[in-house]
Amino acid sequence: MPLIIPVRGFTPKFGRDCFLAENATIIGDVTLGDECSVWFNTVIRGDVNTITIGNRVNIQDGSVLHTLYEKSTIEIADDVSIGHNVTLHGCKIQEMALIGMGAVVMDDAVVGPGAIVAAGSVVLSKTVIGPNELWAGAPAKFVKHVDPEQSKTINRRIASNYLFYSRWYTDPSNE
Repeated sequence: MPLIIPVRGFTPKFGRDCFLAENATIIGDVTLGDECSVWFNTVIRGDVNTITIGNRVNIQDGSVLHTLYEKSTIEIADDVSIGHNVTLHGCKIQEMALIGMGAVVMDDAVVGPGAIVAAGSVVLSKTVIGPNELWAGAPAKFVKHVDPEQSKTINRRIASNYLFYSRWYTDPSNE
């Protein structure tokens, strides 16, 4: 059973059909939309400020989401994939974006719709990544524009895959 911890008068809220891995930790002022998945060893720590997550978002194994006290929040829109071991700190991730494995996105950064942050990248505070842009490196820099249809196809496939995988854990007949 996941560790769900109320703090400072806030109890995490969950939409319908969410999968929460048994060792995920979700604390405080956190709201998840419908059909989200929070995978093993992930920590979503809404103890110091608000974390709002849209529908069909997958937050993969070992990721950490946190904010700055009274200064930053996290907003994640619909159909976003957060790769393994990602750190999100007080940032905004817009719809259909993909954050690659091991990436870090810092306070007040914005990742635009359909954008891709490559694995291992470090997106510095206040960076704005435009729609359908690929950024990579440490610090992350613009690499190229991604075809919007290609971005949508890739990001939708990953989000759909994780929704499918989550059913293995919640519906025994789905083998």
